[in-house]
Amino acid sequence: MRIVVHGIVQGVGFRPTVYRIATSMGLKGYVQNNGSNVVIVVDRQADEFVRRLREELPPLARLDSVEMSPSDDAYGTSFRIVASEAGQKGVGIPNDTAVCDDCLREMFDPTDRRYLYPFTNCTNCGARFTVITSLPYDREKTSMRDFPMDPECRNEYDDPQARRFHHQTISCPHCGPSYYLLDNNGKVLEGENPIKSFAQMLHRGYIGVAKSWGGMHICATLATLPRLREWYHRREKPFAIMVRDMEAVRRYGEPTEFEERLLTSSHRPVVLVRKRQSPVTELISPGLSNIGLFLPYAGMHHLLFKYLSEDALVMTSANIPGEPMVLRDTDALELGAEAYLMHDREIINRCDDSVLRAYGERTFFIRRSRGHIPSSLDIPLKGSAIGLGAQENLCGAVAKDGRLFTTQYIGDGDSMGVIDFLDASVQNFRELLGVDKVQAVAVDLHPGYSNRKLGTNLAHRERAELVEVQHHWAHAAALMLEAGEDELVTLTLDGTGYGDDGQAWGGEVLRADLSSYDRIAHIQPVPLLGGEKAVRDPRRLVFAMDELAGRPGPYFSDGEAAVLRKLMAGSKTTTGFGRLLDALSCHFEVCQNRTYDGEPAMKLEAVLEQGEIIPGLRAERRNGTVMTVPLFQELREMKGSRADLALSYVSAVLESLVEAAADEASKRGLDAIGLTGGVSYNGVITSLTERMVRSRGLRFVCPDRLPNGDGGISSGQCAIALKRIA
Repeated sequence: MRIVVHGIVQGVGFRPTVYRIATSMGLKGYVQNNGSNVVIVVDRQADEFVRRLREELPPLARLDSVEMSPSDDAYGTSFRIVASEAGQKGVGIPNDTAVCDDCLREMFDPTDRRYLYPFTNCTNCGARFTVITSLPYDREKTSMRDFPMDPECRNEYDDPQARRFHHQTISCPHCGPSYYLLDNNGKVLEGENPIKSFAQMLHRGYIGVAKSWGGMHICATLATLPRLREWYHRREKPFAIMVRDMEAVRRYGEPTEFEERLLTSSHRPVVLVRKRQSPVTELISPGLSNIGLFLPYAGMHHLLFKYLSEDALVMTSANIPGEPMVLRDTDALELGAEAYLMHDREIINRCDDSVLRAYGERTFFIRRSRGHIPSSLDIPLKGSAIGLGAQENLCGAVAKDGRLFTTQYIGDGDSMGVIDFLDASVQNFRELLGVDKVQAVAVDLHPGYSNRKLGTNLAHRERAELVEVQHHWAHAAALMLEAGEDELVTLTLDGTGYGDDGQAWGGEVLRADLSSYDRIAHIQPVPLLGGEKAVRDPRRLVFAMDELAGRPGPYFSDGEAAVLRKLMAGSKTTTGFGRLLDALSCHFEVCQNRTYDGEPAMKLEAVLEQGEIIPGLRAERRNGTVMTVPLFQELREMKGSRADLALSYVSAVLESLVEAAADEASKRGLDAIGLTGGVSYNGVITSLTERMVRSRGLRFVCPDRLPNGDGGISSGQCAIALKRIA
């Protein structure tokens, strides 16, 4: 019988497992990598063989399909692993996976030949996506091609009983990659143990850069954090913190049981957990109620903590602000750090750390990248399409014949470096998937987004249809896609998205399927005085709301106010829920000066968590417009704590939006309401919305696999484009 297996079956010890099962059963035949799948031929007992294969899969493997058919192939006199063939393309490789316990035991065993070797890994762990150039997954198609195996590694590779049997990235201190240490001028600092020396430098207060699997981190101890903020010009924005172990996690945060499972998973993401209040944690994430923590995943990280007395390090992506994460020594040196821990293995695919937060037992991806890429979503749409996302939190998507893949996190599209990275990542996924012909390329409706030119050129070159997709429709489509909904009424709440009327949308209720959408309701438009300046200075939003209500506002002198009034009539307007939160944050003196994207709204969440809803506050809805400005003025006259007042205002606005959504769902015969967009990362807002939806007897739908924010836009764009060409 010929058995063709699709799934995660390359680079995970799948062929060695097949070999062991077949030989234990006394079968004859062979196993072969064939592009993205694996072909197995056995002379008999095929059903029993497949049953055992399913039961004895290696930890990282996954079977998506198993096809069996009679075979005329010559199966020989024994069972063999034969040379790979190019075969059919389609991603079948696993994600980068944290170093496993078996490898860690070897690393810290003084009698083991891999003692303190930072590139120790096996068929169950290590770098995968970040080191591969193409399929099938063989050593010569990874960055390990530059490191020939020594005799001892070769013996392990050839031994069916060894844990590294046919492991493509096998290495040891004698034949594998190695670390070295540079000073701030790029000079190699001699020494037997560069990782230990780097740890000592960090302990002394140095700001360093360390190269890992998919990129580099800027590193510093928590004691160095005040100086790091000045050096990196990051006065308020939170930093991700790598901690030694779960005991350290609990010293800095209060994770739930589900969050602990996320932290300790082989993906090793940065997880936002409730922080334990202290001067140190406040310095890490000023004004926020949560803190981003993650555990070591590479051998080098474990070794750093071996040599450090500290239990935590700042570990943030090493990049020039606005540019992609650096990959090469020369680029890293431009950062101006004081020490550089580098290694000589090439990074093929740049991959930032994944960042997420939990909502109950659902996963809200803020950044879906290392450990979660590549992975696919089965979709009910055939054909091939590319989605290029919006402008911020860029991520590309490639769809082929019923499966949709998203690229790793790309960044914000303000620089050509990021757009070039987006282009390269999309092309890389096309190569891995074997997408030779693209039928449609989808872009955001906004005429000024920097990736539109890339989309236009790509569509022209491929003779594909260019599909423009409204921002919030794409949000809704991504949610429908992962939830398996054909039609859905969705609250799409974010800061800004270009609307059909040329204004900035963001507090929307949409009825949508993949062919069309209707704008059912939205919050009251408010002028963006000075455009982007109003986004960066939330005082302008409060001023505009006061002007619409006909009352004088604070913050500005008479002369400044006169200039702003002149801007009112000609300004673009916003219905962004994120802008509404910014205005509230400013009004209640939570954050009046934005230093990073989303800061006022993010800091407001900590206040909302402390509030109690004051009964009786309602947001009137006029012809689909939720009147937030009169409600804001009513709020000014009310008594109560800022937490109670802010929460009551947010609740009243949400109630009106959910009411509009429920009316539309009832009219359409739908039994669910969705919530997505960047605002839905706010746990208080999501919880309020879910409660309101369920109180009306409807199902609540929110993201779990695709990002809530703009990282999910490209997936929705892809789905809409495929529906269009169908």
